[in-house]
Amino acid sequence: MTSRQRFSPISSPSRRTVVKAAAATAVAAPVLGSAATARAADGPAFLHGVASGDPLPDGVLLWTRVTPTPDAVPGSGRGADTAVRWEVAEDKDFARVVAHGTTVAKAASDHTVKADVRGLAPATTYWFRFTAGDGTQTVSPAGRTRTAPAAGAATPGVRFGVVSCANWEAGYFSPYRHLAARADLDAVLHLGDYIYEYASGSYPDAKYVVRPHEPEHEILTLADYRTRHATYKTDTDLQTLHATHPVIAIWDDHEFANDAWSGGAENHTPGTEGSWADRAAGAKQAYFEWMPVRAATEGTVYRRLRFGSLADLHLLDLRSFRSQQSSIGNGAVDDPERTITGRAQLDWLKSGLAGSDATWQLVGTSVMISPVAFGSVPAHLLEPLAELLGLPKEGLAVNVDQWDGYTDDRKELISHLRDRSITNTVFLTGDIHMAWANDVPVKAATYPLSASAATEFVVTSVTSDNIDDILHVAPQTVSVVAAAAVKAANRHVKWVDMDSHGYGVLDVTAERSQMDYYAVSDRTKRDATSAWTRSYRTLSGTQKVERVDSPVH
Repeated sequence: MTSRQRFSPISSPSRRTVVKAAAATAVAAPVLGSAATARAADGPAFLHGVASGDPLPDGVLLWTRVTPTPDAVPGSGRGADTAVRWEVAEDKDFARVVAHGTTVAKAASDHTVKADVRGLAPATTYWFRFTAGDGTQTVSPAGRTRTAPAAGAATPGVRFGVVSCANWEAGYFSPYRHLAARADLDAVLHLGDYIYEYASGSYPDAKYVVRPHEPEHEILTLADYRTRHATYKTDTDLQTLHATHPVIAIWDDHEFANDAWSGGAENHTPGTEGSWADRAAGAKQAYFEWMPVRAATEGTVYRRLRFGSLADLHLLDLRSFRSQQSSIGNGAVDDPERTITGRAQLDWLKSGLAGSDATWQLVGTSVMISPVAFGSVPAHLLEPLAELLGLPKEGLAVNVDQWDGYTDDRKELISHLRDRSITNTVFLTGDIHMAWANDVPVKAATYPLSASAATEFVVTSVTSDNIDDILHVAPQTVSVVAAAAVKAANRHVKWVDMDSHGYGVLDVTAERSQMDYYAVSDRTKRDATSAWTRSYRTLSGTQKVERVDSPVH
């Protein structure tokens, strides 16, 4: 259920640093408390936290889920429609409320609510909360959010947390906690695999499960997907992240099923699991109900956000329109009739890139665009790499689920960048549970003698299995051989880390875009620590990555 209301903007503070410094000291108490504590004796409850997303210069999307009665569990269809009031304020005590409105949490939308608030000031930090119930009222925990800079503003910089691939069963979401602790972020970009669809104990194997999924079976129906989303949003670190920063999210395959495409998925058997169209429709409905995301063209997630004159963020949907993945080695990867984006989305992206006057073009792509050949990897490592990438284990030349499996779309896009002299394009990627820093070559076979059209930063997984997890060996041992082989065969790959779990922080200024990579100590520990591992940057105008000795502070 979506509610939208306009209000007059308020004046913004003169210095962004003052706002963020104040927010750093103010955020802990109202945000870090458990949502379950904000409940009246017999009234509704906010058990799944609060969230914001898709920041605009004049607004932001707010989200929560109301549990009207104890039996109204997610996916059940039970519980009465419940009135909800939302408020946005300049201060955490809500003494200066600048916007408010009402909506209804309906059983038809699993008692989730969204408020698309407008009329706010650009580049400004706000607080928000919800109140539910008619007689006995319950107030939600307070959340903090931030609007984007004005569309033409010469903002000095923007900074994003970047994450992907968070498998509940594989560990705890400590990377979210560490990002939530930072008061210097404008938003957090989630590049997909926010949830996983598997049955409990199937990925990873049952003996390595840290905490079981709900429901325990593989999710197939709308009720199943609602329940799985709800389970993830009981995680306190995830709740804290959503209550601290606006999240900008796109989906990948596991929000549906492994290696999903427009007409099916590797992990879907129509004979026993029903219609793919019905399953995909349920997955999409649950996603838009449970995520602080605005539905875009054709009910998908491809859309564009702007951050002053500094950066346009183009967000892609690489599951809804793609052709089925080809078999390895049959030549179909080069078939011009096959697509990963669909014609309309590729034209939309090309038009947006060519028409933008922003200094940087940031492209959120759920799967890697840089070409990568794995044939030089030693034979004993091909099987675990194939398992990691979800590919046949008999041999691995390319990952056909990535842009490598749809080379005509990639060639058209890269040619567009070159022909239109579009510079400073940075692809931001998740999916493969490894961290990479790549140049995106025009012709990989002759690189570096040929040009680079763009650059790409790939973040590792929050928890999902990487190479040492699959092999059950110590990090930075066996994988070092595979990483060296990949770099030797792919000269545009400047760095790859196959072992860490963690997150990235992307800092963008007029002069450069820099990705700082962070790793957590142990995904199976709730209190895992975080440490900086590497940094790479792209200087304006170069279309190449280079290593940096320290993170941005």
